[in-house]
Amino acid sequence: MNTLIARSVRLLPSLPPCWYAIPLRLIIGFGFFQHGYAKLARGPDDFSHILSALGMSHPALLAWATILVEIFGGLAVIAGLLIPLASVPMIIVLLVAIFTVHLPNGFSSIKLQSVTSAGAHFGQPGYETDLLYIGGIIALVLGGSGPLALDRYLLRFWPRGDAAAAS
Repeated sequence: MNTLIARSVRLLPSLPPCWYAIPLRLIIGFGFFQHGYAKLARGPDDFSHILSALGMSHPALLAWATILVEIFGGLAVIAGLLIPLASVPMIIVLLVAIFTVHLPNGFSSIKLQSVTSAGAHFGQPGYETDLLYIGGIIALVLGGSGPLALDRYLLRFWPRGDAAAAS
């Protein structure tokens, strides 16, 4: 019985806890990268027109800023590189999406309206997915980027603050 309880608490007790970060980095990083690449592939002007229709000032600048944050932020998260720094603009993009687009649609991201012979038809997504991304980013900031992260390799070559203070 103790084994069952132990496995319920932690499936692989021999695996260090920091490995949680790998699937989080992959899904969050890929999700951001994919959204940024999709905007870039359709043309930044298309996204700029959407931002203009939402009443945003400087839509062309915001379109490019969003695309760059999504692409480079996504790559940084996948690589485990400077996640605390990359998280700030990434969370800002998500909060803007919540308050300008998704909030009026409610919480749920999946709103099945009907199913016909043509397939399922869904309504406008709510802010659920944005909150999940924010939660995942915060978990990475608080818990660290985990193993196989570029941060770990950079720290080997970065001078430590305590050594600089001692000299």
